Amino acid sequence: MVSAQSYLSTRGGSSGFSFEDTVLKGLASDGGLFIPEAIPSLPTDWQTTWSTKTFQELAFSLFSLYISPSEIPSEDLKRLIEKSYSTFRAPEITPLTTLRKSENLHLLELFHGPTFAFKDVALQFVGNLFEYFLSRRNEGKSAGEKETLTVIGATSGDTGSAAIYGLRGKEDISVFILHPKGKISPIQEAQMTSVLDKNVHNLAVVGTFDNCQDIVKELFADTAFNARHKLGAVNSINWARILAQIVYYFHSYFALQKAYSNKTLIPRFVVPTGNFGDVLAGYFAKRMGLPIEKLVVATNENDILDRFWKSGTYEIHAVSGKEAEGGIPADGAKAHGFGVKETLSPAMDILVSSNFERLLWYLAFERETTADQDLSERQKKASEKVKEMMVALKTQRGFSVTPAMLEEAKSDFDSERVSDSQIVETIREIYTASDSKYVLDPHSSVGVTAALRHIASNGTQVHQVCLSTAHPAKFSHAVDLALNGIDGYNFDDVLPDQFKGLAVAEKRVEDVAKADKELVKEVVERLLEGGKA
Repeated sequence: MVSAQSYLSTRGGSSGFSFEDTVLKGLASDGGLFIPEAIPSLPTDWQTTWSTKTFQELAFSLFSLYISPSEIPSEDLKRLIEKSYSTFRAPEITPLTTLRKSENLHLLELFHGPTFAFKDVALQFVGNLFEYFLSRRNEGKSAGEKETLTVIGATSGDTGSAAIYGLRGKEDISVFILHPKGKISPIQEAQMTSVLDKNVHNLAVVGTFDNCQDIVKELFADTAFNARHKLGAVNSINWARILAQIVYYFHSYFALQKAYSNKTLIPRFVVPTGNFGDVLAGYFAKRMGLPIEKLVVATNENDILDRFWKSGTYEIHAVSGKEAEGGIPADGAKAHGFGVKETLSPAMDILVSSNFERLLWYLAFERETTADQDLSERQKKASEKVKEMMVALKTQRGFSVTPAMLEEAKSDFDSERVSDSQIVETIREIYTASDSKYVLDPHSSVGVTAALRHIASNGTQVHQVCLSTAHPAKFSHAVDLALNGIDGYNFDDVLPDQFKGLAVAEKRVEDVAKADKELVKEVVERLLEGGKA
């Protein structure tokens, strides 16, 4: 395929967008998500010419396939990349470590950025993109003429702090992060609310992450509000986040080849996921030509994605008793019994996976259209199919794909569901059975559990690369639950110096009494006008 330098909406209402407009808009005006109009193919010699590249050099090679130099000149793009990854503690940016060599079990550590979470890999870059585009647009303008950007995002834990650290102090940008009050870890909350830069605002919303995510989408769909404040997105609905995450699939592939001197080794990537962005980046890498045996969607007990791969039906399930957390079903009205189950892996406690819409578009494109049709007609039909499914999700709380679409999904993906008890068991097993006494965070444990199941059933022939999404110190409750009382374990040894003192640091946060778009709008406008935070 040719280099993809323009973008369209998954719902068909927008097309021909530049990379800059795609990044700054975040969400298409028709409610869809942006995807490249064509996925670029890799250079024919990529396996040799890219094999010795650093993470930053790989990022430049990959980004250059998606971003025209007429939009970002090559030297500017290189500077943006260097600036974005200069904040990481590991020289390799995303180092690959081996948990069990005899079982070909590996861990891709994605938590070496400033907030100790995989979201930093993308959001350090996205923050610098926002600043770059605004600075260019505002060059030579007076203060009253300058364009500004109001970044609004929702977080189930790590996106918020990563977005804040990527945007803090940046000129002409205000950032508002919604999080479900009391439903993220104390460390995650402290990381966000202790950032006191004037352009940073934290909103603690009474409700769930899905409530917060719904409000963000509603604000983007509010034409007048969006136009007035020039909204920008940092959630994984923003295409630039997916693009940035593609890099570590290639980087880990080369690290594995180098470690085993085997250029034909084809790894299996196991990805703990809730909102589907992290594993979707692997799907784009695979479609570009990266050899991947399978992408494994590893969910916790909020298992809408696992149920899809088992049945072909994507459906919001009712839950009972204490599991129901006041979630909003897809029709937007509160209904007791539809919600998110709180688990030991809270960043994955998500009812509806926003990025799944992007995969649905490709499934429809591949199996609901034919190669002899005109490309624009195929794109139109895929978008119509997606729009139909999204309407069904909103009105009926679910939909089923055709057998052909499910077959297409299964050709690239497997899925596993992991319970809280299994999370704890795997954290304990990996710690006690490894010489290094490796401590997994609960989300990474979801991925490792899924990999261990595959090894038990299928043997060790395939190398399993599990994506480790956060530092264990961010989730002390789950880690302590698994390891307290075990010889040699002390949580203080796990805790990085950067986390010490966060609990007593000065904080700033705005409470929102209920999950309501109008209440959030009032808070945003008051704070933008200079109201006291």
